[in-house]
Amino acid sequence: MAETQDAATTRTGSADAAIPFSREVGVRLRAVRRQRRLSLDDVERSSGGRWSASAIGAYERGFRNLSLPRLRELAEFYDVPMSMLLGEIDLRDGGDDRGQGKLVLDLVALEKHDAAGPILRYARSIVLDRGDWNGRVLSVRRDDVRALSSMLHQSESDLLEKLASWGAVVPSSGPLAGSEAAVS
Repeated sequence: MAETQDAATTRTGSADAAIPFSREVGVRLRAVRRQRRLSLDDVERSSGGRWSASAIGAYERGFRNLSLPRLRELAEFYDVPMSMLLGEIDLRDGGDDRGQGKLVLDLVALEKHDAAGPILRYARSIVLDRGDWNGRVLSVRRDDVRALSSMLHQSESDLLEKLASWGAVVPSSGPLAGSEAAVS
């Protein structure tokens, strides 16, 4: 019996490897749900019963494994990239960004504009990665502004002007504050 278990462990890696990964995915699922200010019952109701509160709770605790199609459905429901739930993308640059410039976004103001959907999705991925759950404002780095500009096919200054016109720029003292920021 021990030889069979050892052989299975050798073929599939550590016998316990799935447990921690399921928990990691679960932690991310819970973080997304809480960031959306949804209870388990809220998810069940707003999904039309597609996911029961007990199933979501089991996924979040890592007690139940998610299939990839199910994970994709949950990612779509929560409006986040599936790769984020899997922990494959890390938007942190890990470096010291003092002096590189930051822009503080008003997430509540962005929610009022349909055209801000891609920006909100990107911002939410940063919120999830940082574990910053206040849900109202988010400080983004210069690299994030560049990435958003590229994604939206517009210059940084045009993006900053659009954000300002939506009332989504929180006044700050950083070099990216306001639409007059220079593009370097």
